[in-house]
Amino acid sequence: MTEVAHNTLVDGRYRIKHRIGSGGMADVYCAEDTHLGREVALKVLHRRFAQDQEFVERFRREAASAAALQHPHVVGVFDRGEHDGTYYIAMEHLAGRTLKDVLADEAPMPQERAIDLGVQILQAAGFAHKRGVIHRDFKPHNVIVDDNGNAKVTDFGIARRGASEMTETGSIMGTAQYLSPEQAQGHAVTASSDLYSIGVMLYEMLTGRLPFEGESAVSVALKHLSEPPLPPSELRPDLNPALEAVVMGALAKQPEHRWQSADDFASALEGARAQVEAGADGGQDTAAFAPVPVAPPPEAEYGPPPPLDPGSAKRERRRRRWPLLSLFLLAVGLIALVYALTRPEKVDVPRVEGRSLLQARDILERRGFDEIEVERVRSLAERDTVLDQDPDGGERAAKDDTITLEVSNGPGQALVPSVRNLPREQAVKDLNQAGFKANVDTEPSDTVKEGFAIRTAPKEGTLVDRGQRVTLYVSSGPEL
Repeated sequence: MTEVAHNTLVDGRYRIKHRIGSGGMADVYCAEDTHLGREVALKVLHRRFAQDQEFVERFRREAASAAALQHPHVVGVFDRGEHDGTYYIAMEHLAGRTLKDVLADEAPMPQERAIDLGVQILQAAGFAHKRGVIHRDFKPHNVIVDDNGNAKVTDFGIARRGASEMTETGSIMGTAQYLSPEQAQGHAVTASSDLYSIGVMLYEMLTGRLPFEGESAVSVALKHLSEPPLPPSELRPDLNPALEAVVMGALAKQPEHRWQSADDFASALEGARAQVEAGADGGQDTAAFAPVPVAPPPEAEYGPPPPLDPGSAKRERRRRRWPLLSLFLLAVGLIALVYALTRPEKVDVPRVEGRSLLQARDILERRGFDEIEVERVRSLAERDTVLDQDPDGGERAAKDDTITLEVSNGPGQALVPSVRNLPREQAVKDLNQAGFKANVDTEPSDTVKEGFAIRTAPKEGTLVDRGQRVTLYVSSGPEL
């Protein structure tokens, strides 16, 4: 590679000050924007890649993807252009270190700090996902952390709008240690794949170790596919169980078993933060539960009592036993009487399964049940439909008892995958795996072989509710 010399004026605008770092694809320089009088980070593609259309396209995609994402936790892109036979991107210049450097100094991190960084990264991911952009290479190297603990995500070089696929050569894009199982297999990549990678980053922040390591990228990728990660608490016993559960939820092998959105993942981390701040970290102070010292018996101070004859000792024991037994029976009777007089009246619990949450609340509250707890679950049923209740309808319960309602959160959404040029059976299978039902229709095509997929409606990359029908158009060959 040829380094851009100090003081070089790139594209008549950006004056090179010094090199910040170098990667496999590009060098990054600190430069002065002579038009606006500000510092920028100039990412310059290595010249040996400037003739490779795949690398140029990847570089162009990074600029286009990031420029469309104006967010406090995404590195801003200002400009792009050509210089001396290669290409550059002008980006926001950040004073800070990569999260990888921070981990080298601080891991394992305090739980609150890991949660704080995780939430910021998820906010960036969620913002991108809502705009149809999947990063596909979340790792600590691509997160910049400043001295105030603010994180920004960079390097959208392999991001794609909508569902992604393998390259034509069958290579897999991403970094092995942070790769989701579906990426390792070369399957369609969705927003859930980014959440898996962020889960790996949180695991590393909290334990100082990666969940899977190996001698080669292939061996690591195979472990992502087949091996369960070691629970973080086995590496860090003080880890809050709630926080561990959130991280392990992100590392599920199947995408449908993970957090279904970056917002859900971030909300779960905030819930775990409350547990951590409350001190419920699995390692409680046992001083408050220490046994109370027992006072020494009287003989320790005054000596043993004079011996009694066996008959008088037995009579003495009987004499003491009867008053104690009477007191015990009296206490039990009083407790039973108080319970009978103060026992809350029980009434029939109305059946609300199948109703909307609003209707169910109204029915229960009119019957006198004010303590209603709602548990959300993903379901093909319409959102806010009551799926189950505890106690069941018809059972009797006190009016101050809690009624728990299991309520549908809807099927969730997913991106329509790209199926163009796939055989009909494979295209239908991919759509089904993504959570959609396929209606197959045919249309003539001069460019797509008969029996192969042309397009979908809604089109690929569109966010659609799971369970919805997607029309798959399959080529019937050239129009006669």
